[in-house]
Amino acid sequence: MARRPDDEYDYLFKVVLIGDSGVGKSNLLSRFTRNEFCLESKSTIGVEFATRTLRVEGKVIKAQIWDTAGQERYRAITSAYYRGAYGALLVYDVTKPTTFENVSRWLKELRDHADSNIVIMLIGNKTDLKHLRAVATEDAQSFAEREGISFVETSALDATNVEKAFQMILTEIHRIISKKSLAASDESAGPVGGIKEGKTILVSGSEGNSTARKCCST
Repeated sequence: MARRPDDEYDYLFKVVLIGDSGVGKSNLLSRFTRNEFCLESKSTIGVEFATRTLRVEGKVIKAQIWDTAGQERYRAITSAYYRGAYGALLVYDVTKPTTFENVSRWLKELRDHADSNIVIMLIGNKTDLKHLRAVATEDAQSFAEREGISFVETSALDATNVEKAFQMILTEIHRIISKKSLAASDESAGPVGGIKEGKTILVSGSEGNSTARKCCST
């Protein structure tokens, strides 16, 4: 019998999406996990997540992607969900300079609440709106280099670089975990201390099914 990839996997990695409200976090999530895009998607309330299983460097990885609300009033709630995250996609809207200016604040919050070894990627979303671009690629690239994080521009609408972004961050997480697994496990090392192959990595927060929206598949 063929293996059902959603039931069997070598690693489970929690990745959080953060950034201002309206930058396209939910659509990045739905594009990656369900290959869907919702033109009329509503702002996320609190936290939701979805999963997708894929192969990374010969291992079956189950990615659990958490979509955290960008509104100020939910930040106290969502900060708890940084714990246990192996990666974070920090998203801004290339057509809205304010969302890029706020990246520094989000990065500080992430570093205050998340594990020090978390893999961070800066995402400039909505590149399909070329005529409305207001944040230069070079500015974002320079910021990412200064902060020591990776950078990719995406479009959830036309799927540009969405798969690439998630593949990149999951690959980097796997490489870190692989190196850590060679050392003795230290219970106080945080989420990236010695994970043995084939074990499920527990994440904080309640488990459950992702909140599904009715969207059109493309």
